[in-house]
Amino acid sequence: MSDKLVNILLVEDDEVDVMNVKRAFKKNNITNPLNVCNNGFEALQFLRGESEIPLLEIPKIILLDINMPKMGGIEFLSEIRKDEKLKNISVFIMTTSNEDKDKLDAYNLNVAGYILKPLSMERFIEAVSTLNNYWKLCEFPEN
Repeated sequence: MSDKLVNILLVEDDEVDVMNVKRAFKKNNITNPLNVCNNGFEALQFLRGESEIPLLEIPKIILLDINMPKMGGIEFLSEIRKDEKLKNISVFIMTTSNEDKDKLDAYNLNVAGYILKPLSMERFIEAVSTLNNYWKLCEFPEN
């Protein structure tokens, strides 16, 4: 198992959910670099180097909400899957949407997983711990 830290991008418009992810990272001692974008449009700009936030390395993992303003998660996912430089990023949907259509759309765009946001902080911390164990086991290409 490699100890190399991979960059993670969180695409989430809800500040409380952003704080919860950061809190869950801290509780699980996850020290991976974490960038945050508030919607799909902002995330696309970031990933393409068109943002005020410098892109030092393309993230290996994206944690993506579905319901966001400007550009939602499914539309964003569709855009990165068409982009040669971005299409292989592992994307995990983290959403409150339990709609079958959203799940089907996400899996048709090759998501690595579809996770419903738990209501309790304890369950959310456990879910993030499981994700951390997963990406620690995964091997990623250098570019």
